[in-house]
Amino acid sequence: QVQLVESGGGLVQAGGSLRLSCAVASNIFSFYQLSWYRQAPGKQREVVADIGSDGTTNYVDSVKGRFTISRSIAKNTLYLQMNSLKPEDTADYYCAGDLDGLGIDYWGQGTQVTVSS
Repeated sequence: QVQLVESGGGLVQAGGSLRLSCAVASNIFSFYQLSWYRQAPGKQREVVADIGSDGTTNYVDSVKGRFTISRSIAKNTLYLQMNSLKPEDTADYYCAGDLDGLGIDYWGQGTQVTVSS
């Protein structure tokens, strides 16, 4: 069992920034892909951004230009830098790991992000 532990959530005003971290209790290269998901109250969980083992990144349209996914190989940590935050970014954010391209194998416990207007 691989543990993914998120941190960095909190309350921020609209236009502000937060950086989420996800500590991965394994060699980060053991994952085919690492992702950030979010789930807002009453809505389905959605993928926000992902990064492949080759460093290729993808973003949902609503965060392009504002959020940046990155990783530290040395620290086995996944990051999500969130800038220009909007109230609609309010959600629980989860990191997730896919070992082989067949779907998410591991989820973190989530960290809450609240953006006030």
